[in-house]
Amino acid sequence: MNSSVSVIFLAAFVLVMLVVGIFSYKRANSVNGFLLGSRKVGPWMSAFAYGTTYFSAVIFIGYAGKTGWQIGVGGVMVGVGNAILGSLLAWLVLAKRTRNMTHALGASTMPAFFAARFNSKPLKAVAACIIFIFLVPYSASVYMGLGFLLDAVLPGFKYEYCMVFIAAVTALYVVLGGYVATSISDFIQGIIMLVGVVLMVVLVTHAPQVGGIPEGLDRLHALDHNLTSVFGGANAIPLLMLVLLTSFGTWGLPQMIHKFYAIKDSAAIKKAMIISTAFALIIAGCAYFTGAFGRLFLNNTIPAQGFDSIMPQILVMAMGKGIFGIIMLNVIVLLVLSASMSTLSSVVLTSSSAISLDLIQGFIKPNLSKKASLLNLRVLCLVFIAISLVIAIMKPTIIMTLMSFSWGTVSGAFIGPFILGLYHKKANKVGAWSGMVLGFSTCLIFTIATGFNSAIAPMMGTIAMIVSVVASFAGNAIGNKLIYKGKNEVQDKINEMVA
Repeated sequence: MNSSVSVIFLAAFVLVMLVVGIFSYKRANSVNGFLLGSRKVGPWMSAFAYGTTYFSAVIFIGYAGKTGWQIGVGGVMVGVGNAILGSLLAWLVLAKRTRNMTHALGASTMPAFFAARFNSKPLKAVAACIIFIFLVPYSASVYMGLGFLLDAVLPGFKYEYCMVFIAAVTALYVVLGGYVATSISDFIQGIIMLVGVVLMVVLVTHAPQVGGIPEGLDRLHALDHNLTSVFGGANAIPLLMLVLLTSFGTWGLPQMIHKFYAIKDSAAIKKAMIISTAFALIIAGCAYFTGAFGRLFLNNTIPAQGFDSIMPQILVMAMGKGIFGIIMLNVIVLLVLSASMSTLSSVVLTSSSAISLDLIQGFIKPNLSKKASLLNLRVLCLVFIAISLVIAIMKPTIIMTLMSFSWGTVSGAFIGPFILGLYHKKANKVGAWSGMVLGFSTCLIFTIATGFNSAIAPMMGTIAMIVSVVASFAGNAIGNKLIYKGKNEVQDKINEMVA
C-alpha cells in the first residue's frame, strides 16, 4: 500500500515538473532568458524562489534533527534569525542595490559583477572556480538529505536509486526551462512546503510520544532543562553561531543573490521582501520546532545511523501505519522533495553559468555564438548534476557538516567583496581580493585543520564571513591610500556610474 501511494505521489510530482519545463522552454531560448527569466520575474515567484532555495532537505533532515537534539526548542531561534536577518534584512539591504547595479554593469552572475565592479578579470575567474567547486558539496548534501529520507520512509526505494531519481527530475525541468521553469516550479513547490510543514508540526506534536505541545515541553524539560530554553541555555553560543551562519550566509551565496538580479522592479522588491520573510518564518520555525522533540521519539538515545536519521525516524513513527498516516507521510516526502528540488535547481544554474559564461566565454572562447553559449549552459547543468550525484552516492561525512563547510567557504569568499562593491563609493580591487582570499582561506584552513568537526563548522563559517567583510574594507582603505591615491581613472568611472 505504502509503495503504491508513494509511486502515485511521485509520478504526479514528476508530471508537474515536466509540464513546467515544457511550458518554460520557449521563454528560455536565450542566455538572458535561460539564466534570468529576462529580468521580468514578479514578486511572488521571486519571493518563493528565494525561500525555497534557502531551505532544502538539509534543514529538515540535517539541521532540524541535530539542532533539535542538541539545543531543543531554542533551535526555533534559528528560524527567527533566518526570517529577520536572512530574509527581511537581506532584501532591505541588498535587493534594490543589487538589481540596479547589475543592470548598470550588465552583469548576470556574481563573478561577472566582481569583474565589472572592480575592473578585474582574474577576480572573475577565481570567483567562478570557487562557485563551481564548492557548491558541489552543497548540492551533494541536498541530495543526501533527501536520499536519507526516501530511504527511511519508502520501503523498497534504495538510497542510490533515490539519488538518480532526484538528479533526473532536476535535470528534466532545469535544462528545459532554465530560470523561468525554476521560478514557476519554486512557486508550486513553495505551496507544497507550506502545507507540508504545518501538517508535520501538527502530526508530530499530537503523536503519543509528545502528547501535545505543553506535555511535550514538560517531557523535554524533565530530560534536560536546557532543551526548553528559548535561547539555548548552556548551548547559547553554538546556537548563536548557527543563527549567524545560516542567516548572514545567504548574503554571500550567489544562488541567493541571483534572485535579486531577476526581479522586475522596485515595487516587486517590496512585496517580495514581505512574502519571503513570512515564508522563512513558517518553514524554518516549524522545521526546528519539530526537530526539538526527537529525544521523545527515540528514548533519548542517538540512533546508530547518526543525527541524519533522526527526522526520518520521527516522521515514520509519528505518521502511523494506517492509510491516513501513509498519505500524510507522502505529503511530507513531497515537502522535502520540493525543498530539495528548488535548492538544487538554483545551485545548478549558478554553478553552470559560472563555468559557461564566466570562464569559457570570459577567457577561453569570448566570441562564442549565442546558440553555442546556451548549449554550453545546458550541458554544464548536466555535468554539475552528475558530479553532485556521484559525491552523494559516496555518502561523505554527515550532511550538516558538509552544508556548513560549503556555506562558510563560499559566503566567506564573497560576502565582503559583494557588500564592498554595493556600498563603498571608492571600491577597488585590493579590497575585493583581500576579502575574497582571507575569507575563503579562513574557513578552508580552519575546517581542514579541525578535521571537519561538525560541532564547530558553523563557528568557522561565521568567523570567515566576519573576516571577509573586515578584510574587504580594510584592504580597500589601504588600496586607496597606498596604491591608487585617487588616480585610478577606470575604477573612478565605474564608481561614478553605479553611485
